[in-house]
Amino acid sequence: MAETIHQVPEPTRPDAPRETPSGARTALLLCGVLAALLYAVTTVLAGMQWEGYSSTSQTISELFAIGAPSRPLVVVLFLVHDVLVIAFALGIWASAGRRRALRVTAGMLIGIGLVGLVATPFFPIHLRGVEGTLTDTMHAALTAVLVLLIVLAIGFAAGAFGKGFLLYSLVTLVTLVVFGALAGMQGPHMAANEPTPWLGVFERINVGGYLLWLLVLAVALWRPSMGARRPGVNAGQREP
Repeated sequence: MAETIHQVPEPTRPDAPRETPSGARTALLLCGVLAALLYAVTTVLAGMQWEGYSSTSQTISELFAIGAPSRPLVVVLFLVHDVLVIAFALGIWASAGRRRALRVTAGMLIGIGLVGLVATPFFPIHLRGVEGTLTDTMHAALTAVLVLLIVLAIGFAAGAFGKGFLLYSLVTLVTLVVFGALAGMQGPHMAANEPTPWLGVFERINVGGYLLWLLVLAVALWRPSMGARRPGVNAGQREP
């Protein structure tokens, strides 16, 4: 007599990541690449619009300062950049599963995008030689918040993809600290409308390091092994 064999469905692993459809998640992660590229292209195009602007000695914030000829272009493109960063953060959240560190990273990037959406249009600095107002003070405060969020995002994500990504993230953090300090030392000279040689270079190394980290993070999340259980993690054990 023939027997009917009923296949028992395999129970869902407690540590299995919950993901959005792969197409949607891929599109969200692509936003991280687009955000980094758009920011870099914007700074180049804006500098070309402003005759006499020096990428070596002037900051990126000056490109959208009050009265800067490049401000209209930069404000629009930087707002798009911030929206892309938020979308990328949603892609990270969708890829994180139960990895709390990646969810924290996603939260930090959402914060970065939201701060940018406020700071760029509403709190620009003034051009050099013009007396600062509340917008300059708020711009400095929001910039400090952005730096903190970036450091936290990199720090929390550092251990998510093995030793290689950990080392790369640590090198990025050291770069941000060193060149951030060098740029900060030029701050009083900028406020006093004095020459600031290499300020633009120091800042662009800082920003470039962060943007490159976004690209590397997006690529790491695209890997098929992202959802796989890491060696040494038992079923039911929550990953950090």
